[in-house]
Amino acid sequence: MTSFGIAIPQTVEDNRFDGPTVQSYLRRAEELGFESAWTQEHILGDSPVLAPLEILAYAAACTDRMRLGCAVLISSLYSPVHLAKSLASLDQLSGGRLEVGLATGGGHRMFAAFGVDPKSFVARFNEGLALMRSLWTQDRIDHDGRFWQLTGAAMEPKPIQRPGPPIWFGGAHPRALRRAVVHGDGLFGAGSQSTAQFAEQVIAVRAELDAAGRDPATFRIAKRVYVAVDDDADRARRRMSDSLHRLYSFYGRDDLTPASVTGPPATLAAGLREVVDAGAQLVLLDPLSEDVEQLERLAAEVVPTPD
Repeated sequence: MTSFGIAIPQTVEDNRFDGPTVQSYLRRAEELGFESAWTQEHILGDSPVLAPLEILAYAAACTDRMRLGCAVLISSLYSPVHLAKSLASLDQLSGGRLEVGLATGGGHRMFAAFGVDPKSFVARFNEGLALMRSLWTQDRIDHDGRFWQLTGAAMEPKPIQRPGPPIWFGGAHPRALRRAVVHGDGLFGAGSQSTAQFAEQVIAVRAELDAAGRDPATFRIAKRVYVAVDDDADRARRRMSDSLHRLYSFYGRDDLTPASVTGPPATLAAGLREVVDAGAQLVLLDPLSEDVEQLERLAAEVVPTPD
């Protein structure tokens, strides 16, 4: 059965975080039955987007049931020791409701801004993930790696979830899909991907699962979908185009509007049904603007239809 998640508002308007509105939004999303709520990471850029883990800590205090996650963190840019501590703490704060999305990064990333050699980011990702999992599961660890060394190290408290929070992988490269199948609990398709691209990715992932002899039931597949529900289809497209430009223009990305799903409720329902038919078991709806109004319309007029 397909489940639906909702994006957590992260954009600060007029240079001030509107806590009461976000708090109300999260509580209403939970009341409406959304399975999970998600952030995304934009460290650099022109858009005033708050950091994902801090927003998740805020969301943990505002909700009781929804799973909470980030899709995705570019973990090759982090110290895995610091990140492991932050994520374990978030799992504690949320009562064991944390989901973790990770990706290697690449392409347009300013690796030099984080002191990372662009030739080594995949190796940093692999070693960092292994180190985080060791810190979450072992009382004391010795780690003599290429990038990090620890002797007799301990980290407490551990995450509530054992052996740790579910790890979703992002990325579309064949090697990234293979890593996801070998080391991850699921794959999260990007909002910048069209449904057709996502469908091809799912086919490749299923082939990797088969090659690895892994039960597909142990591996979930999700897709972020940028959405705008509006009875005026042209207005919906314009609003989505403006929002995506604001979010991605810093990175020099092409117009991503064709990858979004916009328009009247019936159009959205049909578009989301295509995403589900392509293989998404979790669909993350991301309105990008007019969050409260979109939340209500999506729940009342769109989400029930695809199932």
